[in-house]
Amino acid sequence: MIDFRLTETDQAILDRTREEALIARRYAREFDERESEMIPDTLPEAEEFYANAAPLPKPGPEDTPAPVMMALQAMGSYWGDYSVRLKRPMRGGLGNAALGAAGTDEQKEKWGGLLLSMAITEPGCGSDPSRVQTTAVLDEETDEWVINGEKIFVTTGIRADGVVIWATIDKSAGRAGIKSFLIEKGTPGFEVPHKEKKLGIRADDTAAYVFKDCRIPRANLLGLDESIPKKSSGGFRGVMKTFNMTRPLTGAMGLGIAEAALDFTREQLEEAGVVFDHATGPGGLGRLSAAADRFMRLEALFEASKLTVLQCTWMAGQGLPNNMESSICKAHAGSAVRQITQGCIEILGTMGVSCEYLLEKWMRDCRITDIYEGTGEIQRLIIARGLLDYTREDLK
Repeated sequence: MIDFRLTETDQAILDRTREEALIARRYAREFDERESEMIPDTLPEAEEFYANAAPLPKPGPEDTPAPVMMALQAMGSYWGDYSVRLKRPMRGGLGNAALGAAGTDEQKEKWGGLLLSMAITEPGCGSDPSRVQTTAVLDEETDEWVINGEKIFVTTGIRADGVVIWATIDKSAGRAGIKSFLIEKGTPGFEVPHKEKKLGIRADDTAAYVFKDCRIPRANLLGLDESIPKKSSGGFRGVMKTFNMTRPLTGAMGLGIAEAALDFTREQLEEAGVVFDHATGPGGLGRLSAAADRFMRLEALFEASKLTVLQCTWMAGQGLPNNMESSICKAHAGSAVRQITQGCIEILGTMGVSCEYLLEKWMRDCRITDIYEGTGEIQRLIIARGLLDYTREDLK
């Protein structure tokens, strides 16, 4: 049976996360307006906060499973701000998840200590990674791969020590020709021209990459098994498994922003004298004001989306297949957070769009959670294929 009730240890950890998030939130507007700069790894208050904070209890076997707790902590952290953290322990990027899912033991040992981004998106290739144009050509004489191409919107692109890049070794083969390669920063031919300027998450570390005749050892093919020539688990299907855990976490991040918007809106409505009657519920035969009815519908949407995320992460913790569920929770959360933040702005009117408050920023920031890790449209295609047994050709 799935049980999402929190233990005292769980609650203590989440309470600490909220305390950290509140401090980080104070810097949200400042770094949003200084988007060309890099956010410091540690905010000024961090040292004092952790010196005075009570030690947290260690989770035990009776506490919430780790994957579910990761999602709940993500919600709590992003409730503060998408980009700013009290302390930024950069343990790993999306590339590290790909390394863990598809890398050989030798590659994990060599690259595991580095912060790795993942570069997929290209100027002419967004939601369909099978259209990747970046090429990897094997130079048999030197036993090196020669990489050429351009990548955009690379998360953690500037801070990262290296990257897992998607490139094709045979354009005519479509997805089958796509492989993943490990490339360290500083490799000749690997350039980082700029930090991206964006609608939302402006302070976030997002970069563009350019590869010009970038040569890397043959062994840098992700998942390469030297004992079996040309065999690699770092192909399209192998690396796509990475997203079965990162997609629900992306949904959790968006829900953290949505919860912040709901909390702020609730406070403003209560100050204005709006009464909520959860016993009656939304649509309660005219007993609620229009503002209260609309707000409670947004709350219900939030709770439904949160449950899809928790179910998916619980399945991951149980070792159950969750490909379908990861797409469901990602698609649902991506849509829900847009509806919630926009709905809160519509309820509050001019207060919602004013830069005096963070609500308009939250609406800009949450948009990314429906775009990366596979857009909502792509997730719905995956769901359709899973439920109806459609092929890729059927959905064209």
